[in-house]
Amino acid sequence: MQAFIDFLNGVIWSPALIYLCLGAGLFYSILTRFAQVRHFKEMCSLLFNSNESDKGISSFQALAVSLSGRVGTGNIAGVAAAIGFGGPGAIFWMWVVAFLGASTAYAESTLGQLYKVSENGQYRGGPAYYFERCLGWRWLGVLFALSSILACGVFLPGIQANSVGNAVTQIFGEGVIVSSSFGDVGSTKLVALAVILVVLAFIIFGGIKRIANFTQIIVPFMALGYIVMALIVVFLNLDKVPGIFGMIFSDAFTAQAGFGAAIGWGVKRGVYSNEAGQGTGPHAAAAAEVQHPAQQGLVQAFSVYVDTLFICTATALMILITQQYNIQGSLADGQFIVQNVDPSTIIASPAFTQMALASVFGNSGPIFVGVALFFFAFTTILAYYYIAETNVAYLRRALNINVSLTFVKLLIMFMVAYGTVNTAGYIWNLGDVGVGLMAWLNIVGIIMIFFMAKPTMKALRDYEDQKAAGVTDYTFNPKALGIKGAEFWEKRYDKQQAEKAADK
Repeated sequence: MQAFIDFLNGVIWSPALIYLCLGAGLFYSILTRFAQVRHFKEMCSLLFNSNESDKGISSFQALAVSLSGRVGTGNIAGVAAAIGFGGPGAIFWMWVVAFLGASTAYAESTLGQLYKVSENGQYRGGPAYYFERCLGWRWLGVLFALSSILACGVFLPGIQANSVGNAVTQIFGEGVIVSSSFGDVGSTKLVALAVILVVLAFIIFGGIKRIANFTQIIVPFMALGYIVMALIVVFLNLDKVPGIFGMIFSDAFTAQAGFGAAIGWGVKRGVYSNEAGQGTGPHAAAAAEVQHPAQQGLVQAFSVYVDTLFICTATALMILITQQYNIQGSLADGQFIVQNVDPSTIIASPAFTQMALASVFGNSGPIFVGVALFFFAFTTILAYYYIAETNVAYLRRALNINVSLTFVKLLIMFMVAYGTVNTAGYIWNLGDVGVGLMAWLNIVGIIMIFFMAKPTMKALRDYEDQKAAGVTDYTFNPKALGIKGAEFWEKRYDKQQAEKAADK
């Protein structure tokens, strides 16, 4: 199984996908005239629009739900893996992916809003929905739905749970060793798993509203706390900061671990962390109650900045400033290009980050990382559940099959348990397969949508025109813009016009 997963990973994460991710970001950046820069102020102001309804959540709640999916182990353990295998230059390529990926996030999240549906008292949408409604390709919608259920329901939850288990063990030790069918497991990890499963069950059985209410409190609080800790490390070592940035930029092109390793690990972990183009963000974006589809697209573009430019950079600076990292050379010979810490330290884990904070804050540093990782990973599992549930709902309608959502909940909980007690390397490889499959399907799909219909560009121009005209209450008429298949927005516009006529 391990050999097969490694082979599949090599095929999916070939250089073609890496260049496709970068190319799609550049493509939409140019088309939108770098909306991720031009509308930065607008992104921030839209965060505080409160349009929550009985069917939809607010823009900020949708941002929190999508951030809960973006902000996870990729920000702590993933950044460490990027440095450990790709060198400091990998961080530069993570930045590039984030900057370009913000435009991809705008495009896919706007599509999520455009082609969402109202179903059983809540909004649902995502790539499966816009592939069917915009392209008319139900087969692609079904394929993406199956891939996302496989990724978010099976592969990805284990990564988050595995990192939590490792972090707790790093803080409290293994505890009493217990034999199981998965091998020897420490009692500390088993206790952590029990807590995760109980809280997880309570929240996911409450639906998107409970998930949104939980994440809108936890995600901003933990993200801000994590960044503050990083800033303290930076301010205590201000004299080292220019050299660190110089090393990141120089190593990006003359990489210690090789140029291919730097860009490969930087892009892979960048895509894994910020999820731009992966197709996960549009699910939360579709659940938001907004006046215009482009608004939530811009909000989701901002979430990429929060994830990579803020939180991932915070992790990278802490690790590099304190020099608590190794750089792995050839995996075959097991040699290190740079060795600053114990060679037995697991690279694809939170260990580098924990050691970095321990070097500044003592024993409280790793504890904070463990707590942050617990909440980051836990909220990410919630986001994965919502994505899996949404795509199961799509398959139920598209294929007229009756699959219980309770089964999805139990599947997520089983994979969390499985991931917690398994080794990190195997679990990370499974996650890479899931991310890669979704990215391939979604990026190819949204590029095809542009050439066939250009709905995201039409929506952006319409929003910019209304904004320039000083509109305060935005409307959206897809028929007037030549956008087909946006039935939700067609009905909303017709209802608005009918209400205006009745008031006269």
